[in-house]
Amino acid sequence: MAKTKTITTDDILVMLCNSVRKVLTAATKTPISYSAMVQRITRTCLRPDIGCFVLFDGGFSGLVIMNFSAASAMELYRAYMISMGMPESELASRHTSEEVGNMLGELMNQIVGDFTGNVGHELQVCINQNQPKMLTINKEVMVSIDTNLDRPQARRVTFNTTSRNVFYMELAMDKTDFIKLHDFEREETDPDRIVEEQARQTAGAAGISESNAVSDAQLATIAADQAFLDALGL
Repeated sequence: MAKTKTITTDDILVMLCNSVRKVLTAATKTPISYSAMVQRITRTCLRPDIGCFVLFDGGFSGLVIMNFSAASAMELYRAYMISMGMPESELASRHTSEEVGNMLGELMNQIVGDFTGNVGHELQVCINQNQPKMLTINKEVMVSIDTNLDRPQARRVTFNTTSRNVFYMELAMDKTDFIKLHDFEREETDPDRIVEEQARQTAGAAGISESNAVSDAQLATIAADQAFLDALGL
């Protein structure tokens, strides 16, 4: 009997962390990293200076919260807008500006969208998200999931920007294990992954064509040499 593979809550957390890093790195054109050490927490909170949360449900339910300091929010905002071609003179100067909150909400939506796509691709489970909510706050605000969780799990992960400004991502969800009983075909729906796969296939085909071209050239050289020897009667 083939050995089964189990995917745990923490494996799902890693998928979410990778979505955060992927989306923010691509959006800001700057490297975003996260700590290898993860905190086990008992409650999720929105914390100063900017908090953002989004709920998801379906195959399993959960809550994602991201808490930005003013410095990290402004660094991400400036990097993103400048990469989009916005002149510095037109950028917001305070983290409380509506433009900063809108930008972080848009990125949060992209992060959870990438995460739900990965969950569907890797786990064959469909989850849906609601619209992210952004709040500029100066006190902690507790946030809980409006659903019953049998064995709730909560984790906090620390992220760093290229200027070493810190922000945090918190995940709360039911403790769950996905057990892979047998191999299955993954239906690809993510445009980024489709483009990457197509690029790999194109590169592989180009390598094969180049190899064949070299072989044809070698055969032509051998044939020419043999014709020359035949002409000399050798």
